[in-house]
Amino acid sequence: MKYRFIIVSFLVLLLCGTFASAASISLNTVQAANPQAAAGLVYVSGYTLSPEVFYPGETGTVTVDVTNAANTSVALDQLTIIDPHLVVDNQGSFTTATTIGPGTTTAFNFIVTVDSDVPDGTYLPLFTGVPNTFGGTVVHSQIPLQVDSSNVIASISLKPATFGMNETDMVNVSIVNPRLGDISDVLIVANGNGNVVSPTESFVGPVPAGSSVNIPFAITVNQQSDVTFNVSFRNGNNIHTTSVDLPINTGNSLTAAVPVINNIALVGTGNSFSMTGDVTNAGITDASGLVLYVGAPAVPVQPYTNYAVGALASDDFSSFTLTFTANDLSAIPVTIQWKDANGNTLTTTQTLDLRSLYYASGTGSRSSGGASSGSFSGAGSAAGGAGASQYGGGAARGGIGGIFGGGGRGGGLSAFYPLIAGGLVIIIAIALWMKRKWIIARFRKQ
Repeated sequence: MKYRFIIVSFLVLLLCGTFASAASISLNTVQAANPQAAAGLVYVSGYTLSPEVFYPGETGTVTVDVTNAANTSVALDQLTIIDPHLVVDNQGSFTTATTIGPGTTTAFNFIVTVDSDVPDGTYLPLFTGVPNTFGGTVVHSQIPLQVDSSNVIASISLKPATFGMNETDMVNVSIVNPRLGDISDVLIVANGNGNVVSPTESFVGPVPAGSSVNIPFAITVNQQSDVTFNVSFRNGNNIHTTSVDLPINTGNSLTAAVPVINNIALVGTGNSFSMTGDVTNAGITDASGLVLYVGAPAVPVQPYTNYAVGALASDDFSSFTLTFTANDLSAIPVTIQWKDANGNTLTTTQTLDLRSLYYASGTGSRSSGGASSGSFSGAGSAAGGAGASQYGGGAARGGIGGIFGGGGRGGGLSAFYPLIAGGLVIIIAIALWMKRKWIIARFRKQ
């Protein structure tokens, strides 16, 4: 029995100590001797503003946190914020006293409107609260409030010099926040005015103070009309808007690939021809998926009805071969088709006069010279006729064969017939010279 009593007593003391400790931690208050002393233990423990920085004339919320550190409740009355540059819109909500319990914090939300003509700067509105205890200390604290009239700026930070009709180009819309406070819920909505913009809208979200963002948009131009980007954002709970117009100036791109045909050679019999040459990219950007083909009056035939070069880098070239039939070589259009970096399909056509490149020689022909004219469609600079000069052929590729009129590019076997005949004549002459004594002796015997 004695041991049981000791154990029970120990448990009771332990439980009592636990309850006392919990009460002390949860209350964490200061013992006040009287109501006036308790009122003196009430203080402003924090504040928040929404928005962080006001526009002139803007409405927002000032939240003041008041803490009672006393061990007894304190009632506050006549709560307000005083400043000549703002108005408290909900002052009527504080006509009755508010009791703050011991060790607790109460938030007081004031809806305020800043004067529309207030200059930029930092102001110090005064929060006050009067205790309902005679002789109690008035609670007051200054709340820093910033006003900034700087506007958020929307601009076009990246665009081509000109837009190709029915082609897609990329632009960047820049949102700059020069203000002292963050903005949120930034949304950009595009109005194409007959042009196609993708995406039609873009949610950016927050943009911190003193920073910027760039948002890309793809524009397919169908007509020469401005594209407008409407921007909305929040400063606190207040919605503000701005916009920027993108002028659409159509024309040939200054950076597009410019394929040029040169160094042409022609081989053919009758009305069937094989044309070889080089295609050079004289533009600034690369061409992808490049393909060449002839048009009417020429009729493409196998094996090279068209010729796929593929990717052709700027300042690079590639050889090609096209086979076709034609009754008239005075105007043979050769079309070059490719894609730019945005996936637009572009074409250019060069019309070639191939008559001087062809002459009949048995069953074959050889290259000699030529001329061309051209037209262009797409985003590149006009390339028509750029390859009209310096076609390869003839004596420029001469050597020994040039003496006999052969050796041109693409001449075929028939182009070497004169060379072969000359070689045979020389061989026979050498053989006769070496056998001259034997031949003379045979003639003498006869």
